[in-house]
Amino acid sequence: MEIKRNYYLNKLIKKENNKLIKIITGIRRCGKSYLLFNLFYNYLINKGINEEHIIRIALDDRINKELRNPDNMLKYVNEKINDNNLYYILIDEVQLMDEFEDVLNSFLHIQNVDVYVTGSNSKFLSSDIITEFRGRGDEIRVYPLSFSEFMSVYDGNDINGLDEYINYGGLPLLMSFETKEEKIDYLNFQKDNVYINDVVERNEIKNHEELKILIEIISSSIGSLTNPSKLYRTFVSNGNKSISDKTISSYLKYLEEAFLIEKTKRYDVKGKKYIDTPSKYYFVDIGIRNSLINFRQLEKPHIMENIIYTELRKRGYNVDVGVVEKREFINNGKKIYKQLEIDFIANKASDKYYIQSAYNINDEDKKKQELQSLLNVGDSFKKIVIVYDHFLKWQDDNGIIYMSIYDFLLNEDSLN
Repeated sequence: MEIKRNYYLNKLIKKENNKLIKIITGIRRCGKSYLLFNLFYNYLINKGINEEHIIRIALDDRINKELRNPDNMLKYVNEKINDNNLYYILIDEVQLMDEFEDVLNSFLHIQNVDVYVTGSNSKFLSSDIITEFRGRGDEIRVYPLSFSEFMSVYDGNDINGLDEYINYGGLPLLMSFETKEEKIDYLNFQKDNVYINDVVERNEIKNHEELKILIEIISSSIGSLTNPSKLYRTFVSNGNKSISDKTISSYLKYLEEAFLIEKTKRYDVKGKKYIDTPSKYYFVDIGIRNSLINFRQLEKPHIMENIIYTELRKRGYNVDVGVVEKREFINNGKKIYKQLEIDFIANKASDKYYIQSAYNINDEDKKKQELQSLLNVGDSFKKIVIVYDHFLKWQDDNGIIYMSIYDFLLNEDSLN
């Protein structure tokens, strides 16, 4: 079974031989290696590139252990280059190589190579390393399967498909399992032996139980405003006083660096400025999130919000939480100001969308509550309400567009 990942493949194709190092990043098991070593490799072969001009190196393979040494790597690659034609260098898990930034910069001095690498943490994209590359790195961020990619190989209708997606997420290998027990076992194994262990070992965390508790707290409150101080108070209320808010802040950073979670800030729409704290955290894959809390708390409204967030990010949008201030008058004529929240402000170049995630709007009070913030924005950018149901897209008298979660997820141009 081959899962087409045309969105990412086309990105690689557009960047081909642009004289920059193509850096493919993303959470472990999201399909980076498959994208590079299978889909992109097959593309090169099909366009007539000689196999000897494609140098593939998987650094997480024990057989290539010696190539984790930078000098051995440079020697190996140089010995593979035998003529003046273009060579493609494809390296998987490049962060496993010592002094990899020096090696990649050395590749840039070879005139007839085009370099592509993958990595599973953002530390090798830190400011120091970006300085080393001097603007010669080009990042392609890969996420687990989108719902449309999931449905391209799912044997069933979209209603059942979305239920599966909500429960187990989009790690590609899950598509090869048939039973829910197999899927749960796979996710639990990845959670314990890959994701958590990876964060603990990479950052030399001594008290990994604190990290697990923090992950559970975040998992239980996706879409809720929080910050290290608030999380610290939650720890204290549960009898754990040994952790500090500074440590919590570090742990959150580690989880972001491992691409497990993403932080989104609040943005004052009318004041045109960011509000530093509190923020929201969303999981890059909802199946991993569900595994982290043993598949409890599978409330569709919260999961739907997380899935909308990740879909926007997969499509290349920068995403903020919107804050709109509304002036009201109380009985004595005194003015008060009320802060209203817009779930997402999605920005990409000159495009901007204000988006509300509403599980349903059958109740008139609920509908009014969802619309308040959108009606008080005061600009002409598109305002959209996404609802968990099947219906045709429509627009009300205020210009607000209503669309189904299915339409939004399955149609890549749904916002347009």
